[in-house]
Amino acid sequence: MFYSTEEFSICMTMEYRILGKTREKISIIGLGTWQFGDAWGVKDYNVAKSIIEKAVELGVNFIDTAAVYGRGLSEEFIGKALKELNVRDEVFIATKLPGDFLSYEDVFRATEKCLKRLQVDVIDLMQVHWPPAWHNFPTYEYMRALEKLVDLGKIRYIGVSNFPVEMLESARNCLSKVDIVSNQIRYNVIERDAEKELIPYAEKNNITVLAWSPLAKGAVTGKYTPDNLPEFTDVRRTDPIFHPDNFKEVYRVVEVIKEVAEKYNKTPAQVSLNWLITSSRVVVPIPGAKRPEQVEDNVGAAGWRLSYEDWRRIEEASRNLRITRVVW
Repeated sequence: MFYSTEEFSICMTMEYRILGKTREKISIIGLGTWQFGDAWGVKDYNVAKSIIEKAVELGVNFIDTAAVYGRGLSEEFIGKALKELNVRDEVFIATKLPGDFLSYEDVFRATEKCLKRLQVDVIDLMQVHWPPAWHNFPTYEYMRALEKLVDLGKIRYIGVSNFPVEMLESARNCLSKVDIVSNQIRYNVIERDAEKELIPYAEKNNITVLAWSPLAKGAVTGKYTPDNLPEFTDVRRTDPIFHPDNFKEVYRVVEVIKEVAEKYNKTPAQVSLNWLITSSRVVVPIPGAKRPEQVEDNVGAAGWRLSYEDWRRIEEASRNLRITRVVW
């Protein structure tokens, strides 16, 4: 739904969407926690706790993690923080099992480790992090193991991540009692291939799209310019988005986002996230944060909407963008 410029609210008001075909209300802006570990450098528990505390304070009730984030450190931080803050009942926890852990027996073994690290008796959403393409585990094997864990009360819902439509359909057909409620995929205002198949499929089948990298690893926040790219040692530096030839094109879209942000008294990050939630009723971005202030910035994307004209302006600038990943 679009609003006129006069109608949008500058107040920080969290919104909620229903997860898939469930009755669960999850915040329209979640908290991704890939940053808790070596990749992004948040290895101080007290910093992680402050991020989680700020998120819950601002109405974020959906926290996404994975067994591989920090080799379990992310889950440990979340479990400890939720317990110390006494807010476990206020938060919907989603985690993921990597493709390497998807033999039938390993699904149970890995889930037990996740439960222990998170300090919970049940995981709200267990996702398959990526298809087990390297190990040849049959889809039915790990999907039936996950369904058994639902029966046993150790997980509540099943999701997938980084699954193309064909594999998502196959995975759903392997389940007999429940359905997949979410697909977590890379989706942001400059990387929009998901709109070709994945998002239409999700909309048709009422499957929530959890958008990872919704800020394109910071590319759309205005922090970087063609003359100020991430340092070579930064995890972003090897991403094709930040290759000088690509980023010159990306930055033309960022400039449009910055102009729209000034009009709404918002930040480029808030406009970029709002563009996503305005674009589809099934999309829930899960941006990460390395500081509580970044959580606050991200949450400021909720509670208002871009006008159709401004949404369209960004859409047109982004649609003309071409990114090549053949950079070496």
